[in-house]
Amino acid sequence: MRTLIITAFVSADGVMEAPGGEQGYRNSGWTFRFVKHDDKAYEIKGREENEAGALLLGRKSYEAFAPIWPEMKDFARYNTLPRYVVSRTLEQDDERWPATILRSVEDVAKLKETEGGPLLVHGSGELGAALADAGLVDRYHLLVFPLLLGSGKRLFSNAEHDATKLAVVEQEVYDNGIIKVVYDVVREPVKTE
Repeated sequence: MRTLIITAFVSADGVMEAPGGEQGYRNSGWTFRFVKHDDKAYEIKGREENEAGALLLGRKSYEAFAPIWPEMKDFARYNTLPRYVVSRTLEQDDERWPATILRSVEDVAKLKETEGGPLLVHGSGELGAALADAGLVDRYHLLVFPLLLGSGKRLFSNAEHDATKLAVVEQEVYDNGIIKVVYDVVREPVKTE
């Protein structure tokens, strides 16, 4: 069974929208606009690229990445990996960055049952929340920025569900205030009293 990893930049109040400058969000580009860059904080990104077995994206993230990532020199290995995009509406993949289209969270559950390296979810806020709500996420790689953005798309949904316990497997605080935290999802029922 494959491990499903959500990797995200998040503000201290849980916002993950438009960290790299995507248009339409008032704080677009907040990862570099408000926090001093520190290469050490991004070491996990290189590790993710080396360890990933495939990319799993939502439609919006796929459409944003497809015209850009094939030409990027950084993270070139992602161009060699299988890519999957989860969408009910996408008619065909982008020939510049081919991907297999999955139609549902259930299709992702079936993909997890196959052999291969970790499935890495970049961006894709709606997909990530749906996967978490369905209990399909195994691990979170989070870079938490010392910002309160107030509004914006959140990493987690507001859906009602039982508590999910997380185990910290890695953590580090950087000089610029970014906190790296890697959580494994604990697959045991959380007792509520």
